[in-house]
This record gives sequence, structure tokens and C-alpha cells, in this order.
Amino acid sequence: MELEQKQELKQHIRTKIENIKRDIASFKKLTQPIAPDDAIGRLTRMEAINSKSINEAALNKLKNTLPKLERALIKIDAPEFGLCIECEEPIPFARLRIMPEADFCVQCAEERNG
Repeated sequence: MELEQKQELKQHIRTKIENIKRDIASFKKLTQPIAPDDAIGRLTRMEAINSKSINEAALNKLKNTLPKLERALIKIDAPEFGLCIECEEPIPFARLRIMPEADFCVQCAEERNG
């Protein structure tokens, strides 16, 4: 990977980390317990509970992604960064731009996930 690409990717990862931290804070507010006597407007209580479940799933996904991005930011200057840990071939820059935390190239990832 070229130096310019690494610099672009570093900035991209930092931006993603900032956005995820902000989103985590927002989702934490949305996943607060729903009091039985809360006036929740037009939403029924069941709809509010379903929305809370969806928000909890999104929150958990963000909480899982954040440390992976932080790890990618730390490892980005290592010589093995951007190499598939399975086949040791370079992971395409476009894939790293979408998923900077990717440890596998598309082919190896597909083979692992069936």
C-alpha cells in the first residue's frame, strides 16, 4: 500500500471512530428502559419495545466494530497491515476503505463464511 493511501486510510479510520463513538452515545439514549407509565405518543408500547431491540442490536454492532477500528489504526504502519492473514496477498484498497478492520481478502473471507 502506498504512503498516500495509508494517510487517507488513517484519516478515514479516525473519522469512522469519531462517528461510531457519537452513534454509540445516541444509541445508548435510545436503549434506555421503557417505563410502563411513559407517555410515548403515537407509538404503542410494543412498537417502542421493538424499536428498542433494533437499537440495542445496532449498539452492540457498533461496540464490536469500535475496538477493531482502533486496532486497525494502531496496526496501519505495520508491514503486515493490509495483507490477508490467510493467503498473505494484499487486501484491495477499496475493501480496506469500506472495512478498514478487514483481516481477510474477499476470497478468503467468502471461503471462511461459506
